[in-house]
Amino acid sequence: MRKIVALGMIAAALAVSACNTVSGIGRDVQAAGRAVTNTSESARR
Repeated sequence: MRKIVALGMIAAALAVSACNTVSGIGRDVQAAGRAVTNTSESARR
């Protein structure tokens, strides 16, 4: 029973850290998209 609880806690910790990582990547991609958009709009002028 202790092994199951320990594995569950480890899995939960990994899931939480993975969510933070995915969220960070999403923000980075969004920032890069904004930079490309701003650059293309500047080139049009």
